[in-house]
Amino acid sequence: MASIGPFSFPPDGFDAVIFDCDGTLVDSMPAHFEAWCEALALYGAGGVFREDVFLAMGGRPTRDIVVDLNDEYDLHLDPAAVAFAKREAFLKRLDTVTLIDEVAAFAQSLRGKLPMAIASGGSRMVVEKTLRVVGVSDWFDEVVTADDVTEGKPAPDIFFKAAHLLGVSPAKCLVLEDAPAGILAAQRAGMQVIAIPSPLASSMS
Repeated sequence: MASIGPFSFPPDGFDAVIFDCDGTLVDSMPAHFEAWCEALALYGAGGVFREDVFLAMGGRPTRDIVVDLNDEYDLHLDPAAVAFAKREAFLKRLDTVTLIDEVAAFAQSLRGKLPMAIASGGSRMVVEKTLRVVGVSDWFDEVVTADDVTEGKPAPDIFFKAAHLLGVSPAKCLVLEDAPAGILAAQRAGMQVIAIPSPLASSMS
């Protein structure tokens, strides 16, 4: 794994590139954190999700995170209900989401040269809306989301599926990821990984 700071990308050594969406290609983590806070407060669990815990859990499907919060804080939240509320709260904030310029420039430089995919722990509807809002829907050959696999990140399934759809061996895929679960998932898939520093994490340090 290469940790990039601020940003530097390898010129070769891969046949396809797979991008995480939130926190990697788009600066959406502040909006996601606010949405989590709103959804949890709606169900009487306001204040349980600290920013550092949120960042550590980034990249994982919403329902999985709710299950973990239930275990950690002895809560009885309905994962499906909280996931729906969180999704709606995030969609209200879509206009605050922007591209992470350096990553977007790298993706744009590869358009038409190499196959590219999005592999996100978010739901398909939210990921596709996010890509549309920032104007990059047509950049990627495939979009794989939590809706398309049985096991979300940190399981490698989502990256294996993206590689399969792109027709490229996992070992020849380069992954850009910001979240611990996503980085681990890509490593488990046997892919090259670049860790993207999170804008939110940087603002907290």
